[in-house]
Amino acid sequence: MHLKVIACEVAAREFFYCAARSVNTMDITLKPQGLHDSSDACRKELQPEIDAVDPKRHAALFLGYGLCNNATAGIRAGRVRLVIPRAHDCITFFLGSKERYARIFARRPGTYYYTAGWMDVHERGGPSTTAQGRPELGRTGGEHAMFDQKSGLARRMAYQELVEKYGEENGKYLFNSMSSWETHYTHGALIQYPFTRHLGLEEKVRAICAEKKWAFEEIRGSRKLIQDGLDGKWDAERFLIVEPGREIKARYDESIIECVGCPGVGTPV
Repeated sequence: MHLKVIACEVAAREFFYCAARSVNTMDITLKPQGLHDSSDACRKELQPEIDAVDPKRHAALFLGYGLCNNATAGIRAGRVRLVIPRAHDCITFFLGSKERYARIFARRPGTYYYTAGWMDVHERGGPSTTAQGRPELGRTGGEHAMFDQKSGLARRMAYQELVEKYGEENGKYLFNSMSSWETHYTHGALIQYPFTRHLGLEEKVRAICAEKKWAFEEIRGSRKLIQDGLDGKWDAERFLIVEPGREIKARYDESIIECVGCPGVGTPV
């Protein structure tokens, strides 16, 4: 089966690793992580890409996003069926299941998650490098993007930018308000895989945690959800299949998302 895959760049390493091992072939398109800063912008960016997928070339589209602060709610399947994991955000991808994510979150809710992809985007820089926070990636993306910086210089530049744009009083207020998210976290967790261990991520994340006075933790990553998704193992418990022309809708229960008007879901192509 030949698939089209559209995913966030923060999961690039995991998707390419799993794609190389998949029983299927695929074309992969990565979208900028900064799209999470605005759910509407993310939706508007993704929809034309989805509509352009050609059924003569691709058997299905695998969408490498979760609900992502409702960014995928309202997205329609194009001319091929669309498959999307039942996930609030991509942390579920990195931990392997929504159930495992829930268990880890319940054990330590004040945890800020780091992955190889997040570090890649963070170190590369550029506009709107959204961080992975809790509970939904991108929920306060603009805040994370501006203030989750290792260097004091970056923080001073961000402060100066706000002052120049909004005036000294308003700029100072915005800076203090937007920086306050850091006080809600007590731990920084690196989600690590055997294939990312050579990147030296532990040392980098430990340094970030030390600066923020967070405890450091390493969590074993799981590629099962991504691997099964690319292999076409689309059971209804973990994946939603959206028939052509139908729409994704958010649910406020364990299923997370549903398909508006679909006669049935969960049946593999």
